[in-house]
Amino acid sequence: MAPPDNRTEVCELASLALLRFTGADARVFLHNQLTCDVEALTPETSTYGSYCTPKGRILATFLLWRSADDYFMQLPAALREPIQKRLSTFILRSKVKAVDVTSEWVLLGVSGVSAGALARLVAGTAPGSVHGVTHGKDGAIVIRLPGERFQLIVPAAAAQSVKELLAHQAEVTDPQHWDWLDIREGIPLITPATQEAFVPQMANLDLIGGVSFTKGCYPGQEIVARTHYRGTLKQRMYRASVPEGESPQPGDKLYSPQTGSQSCGMIVNAAPAPDGIVDVLAVMQIAAAESGDVHLGASEGPQLELQRLPYKVATD
Repeated sequence: MAPPDNRTEVCELASLALLRFTGADARVFLHNQLTCDVEALTPETSTYGSYCTPKGRILATFLLWRSADDYFMQLPAALREPIQKRLSTFILRSKVKAVDVTSEWVLLGVSGVSAGALARLVAGTAPGSVHGVTHGKDGAIVIRLPGERFQLIVPAAAAQSVKELLAHQAEVTDPQHWDWLDIREGIPLITPATQEAFVPQMANLDLIGGVSFTKGCYPGQEIVARTHYRGTLKQRMYRASVPEGESPQPGDKLYSPQTGSQSCGMIVNAAPAPDGIVDVLAVMQIAAAESGDVHLGASEGPQLELQRLPYKVATD
């Protein structure tokens, strides 16, 4: 989907953190822990993915990329420490080290019609395809994301000059605008309020390249595969709008006349849209979504208005 107008915008993504995985066994270790195909990653590609419990429930979603033989995992800062700690307990004798490198980099999001030109201005290069990665001047990394967006990963020492350059070329926006762009593209971000609430397919990870059904075992793989091959999925993630003045939060429950007093779903992410309403990503029962009668907080609460996503939501 294209941005809403001809503006080009930039914001600092300060609510995100970076983990770097180094060592001879990093690739194999991550491939055996995550839902995405880590072995297929090259220094020129990135992927969305998730990390699950043995019961197949998502603990974290992330963006993953390679730089030489190191792997970088970008995830919410609130989840960085527990995910790093949990993954580290499984390293055992493997030659892998998980390090918090958030302070070494500054993450910037650039969106809009001139986003690619700005990325090239900063780094001297920009990938031509979605999920492409280029490694530019002064150590900067550029990742192309869905929706005419580029993310810049800039070494901290160069960040101030880069931010000043971008501020002269684009409108500086609140990070919530980037959150809204993620919502518009149907990219979920698991937070503490929604940990262990969904299997990956409920949050559409399989529809955005975050799940491989041909790789070997990882925590939760049996349940994720069974859900896929047996067609037992009853919930999916949808994009919706809530009326102006409402403030939905991740973890808020949804209700439908079809389920009575029982919840039919949950808010995953929410962010204000430019027109004043609030857009959300919400996992809900497919039958409730198809009825079009879903309410926030209570059966008589504000009604959600379903919106289009840039990909088809499977319902079988």
